[in-house]
Amino acid sequence: MADLRAGLIGLGMMGRHHARVLQSLEGVDLVAVADPTGDPHGVAPAYDVLADVAALIDAGIDYCVVAVPTAFHHGIAMELAAAGVSALVEKPLAATSAEAADIVAAFDAAGIVGGVGHIERYNPALQQARARLEAGELGDVFQVGTRRVGPFPARIADVGVVKDLGTHDIDLTAWVTQQQYASVAAQTAHRSGRPHEDLVAITGLLSGGTVTNHLVNWLSPMKERLTVITGEKGAFVADTLSADLTYYANGSVPTQWAQVAGFRGVSEGDVVRYSFAKPEPLRTEHEAFRDAVLGREPTRIVSLAEGARTLAVAEAALAAAATGQTQSLR
Repeated sequence: MADLRAGLIGLGMMGRHHARVLQSLEGVDLVAVADPTGDPHGVAPAYDVLADVAALIDAGIDYCVVAVPTAFHHGIAMELAAAGVSALVEKPLAATSAEAADIVAAFDAAGIVGGVGHIERYNPALQQARARLEAGELGDVFQVGTRRVGPFPARIADVGVVKDLGTHDIDLTAWVTQQQYASVAAQTAHRSGRPHEDLVAITGLLSGGTVTNHLVNWLSPMKERLTVITGEKGAFVADTLSADLTYYANGSVPTQWAQVAGFRGVSEGDVVRYSFAKPEPLRTEHEAFRDAVLGREPTRIVSLAEGARTLAVAEAALAAAATGQTQSLR
């Protein structure tokens, strides 16, 4: 079977990594790249850099990776759908939920594969957490808390921290728990003089009763990417910077020191940091999309519909912050 012919539009901060992976992905030939600004990072020296997505389509590609600023996702995705070309679109899927709905409808009508680049799903720590939750190792899940903070990235200009970073946490929380968001409340702040928010605190309720909270900002001098999943048997702590997953078990041995027992509440049990393979998340994401284009099951991609739901939750969080009212998503 011939290799799939892939195209890439966008050779910027994220596109350069897509270019690296696509050039070494088994079963895929990167046949054309496009970026109206050229190849600023020198990641595709063997290619003539085309001007736009129309030129990519003319190159006869089977699928396209879209790694351009969010404002351009809708127009490019619609061109690809009209041409019958499958696409992996970087997150967030679109600038607005209305644009996301257009993309979903167009790809469904064309009968082609569409996916969204919510890369955290492919982090080995969260992959392990999802598998262990499905196996019942934590029992009922009570709460998911995430912390995603760090300095402002120069690559972002057209969306705020909720749609850029917060969508990671919204997507991974819905995925690891296999629940949808039922409601959200939020507070945002603008501290760095930019038109979009650079700090958010989100609280939410999921469809199965799990409580969530997400702290996200572009204002911290240190970089943290933590997910804490608390359940009836203990807690998982996933650090997606190091791809480590640690299990803190509830204790089964009673604490005899009364003051300590009263202070701690739930007694502490064993602490285990799991050992497992740690493939690069971006490569795993690309392998999943390749397999989806080839029709292999079960599909492991983040679907366009899931990307649209994540964007809807992000917009609900922004609305909650603007109005001071909890937003229902039922």
